[in-house]
Amino acid sequence: METRIPLLTLDEEQRLFGLHDRNARALSRELGVKVSSRGGTLKIQGPEIEVQMIAHKVEAILGKIRNGHDITPAAIEEELTGATASSGEAFRGRETARARSLTPEARTVIQAKYLEAMANHELVFATGPAGTGKTYLAVAAAVRALGSGQVKRLVLTRPAVEAGEKLGFLPGSMNEKVDPYLRPLYDALNDLMGPTATRRMRDMDVVEVAPLAFMRGRTLNQAFVILDEAQNATSSQMKMFLTRVGEGSRAVVTGDLTQPDLPQGGKGLEEAVRRLSNVEGVAHIELGKDDVQRSSLVQRIVDAYGSQPES
Repeated sequence: METRIPLLTLDEEQRLFGLHDRNARALSRELGVKVSSRGGTLKIQGPEIEVQMIAHKVEAILGKIRNGHDITPAAIEEELTGATASSGEAFRGRETARARSLTPEARTVIQAKYLEAMANHELVFATGPAGTGKTYLAVAAAVRALGSGQVKRLVLTRPAVEAGEKLGFLPGSMNEKVDPYLRPLYDALNDLMGPTATRRMRDMDVVEVAPLAFMRGRTLNQAFVILDEAQNATSSQMKMFLTRVGEGSRAVVTGDLTQPDLPQGGKGLEEAVRRLSNVEGVAHIELGKDDVQRSSLVQRIVDAYGSQPES
């Protein structure tokens, strides 16, 4: 992949490249990205995800320079190269994980329809029991869309809903209280891309993982947006989320309608599926017990709960 960024002055080029071109050499060595300049244009060439991340960082640095911020050479070097891995082996491992993530595999017929729906629709609802791959396949499809250049960033969100414990009684700051609710999304990213790449992409704001409440007031353009555990979203929250999706974006909403954690049960997902069933560009995939892939025990648990009424 190749991208070009206009430079306004020779000073901008010199500051980006660093003393004796040390920044450009570090990017080439660690990421396999070639950075060059000719005719007032910065050219970045290399693997798609790396090129997108470096371009995002370069644009952020140029924005600071052009707005008059006093950004030191050391700060520029840290911005561009500080998040790189410390060894070639770490990067080779990450590349293997990334290659795996770009080709998610369906193990059942319904999972195959799910992947097809995400490729061909702007909005996909995926409902079904635990272990059916609702979240994992959505994250895999999102990473693939990012790697192929279909979108510029990933946004993963969940309602931060208490499941028996009260947030206020947990120790730590608000972020520390909320992070455990988002842990499954981090786990999926780490598994698909590797922890190093996930951290770097979060540092560069290419990947964002945040509670659903943080989506209010935003417009998400050219992004792959996933709302997970949507059975815990209220009707107003669901409407808020769905109206965040902007130009060039795709959205996937996943949830298990049998496991709401809200006192009265979440109605947002069920209502949205019903209201949007005939809307162009929207698909609904319903996964079942035959799509459970975690383990045979999970499948037996799903069967047991599905065949017995709650007491």
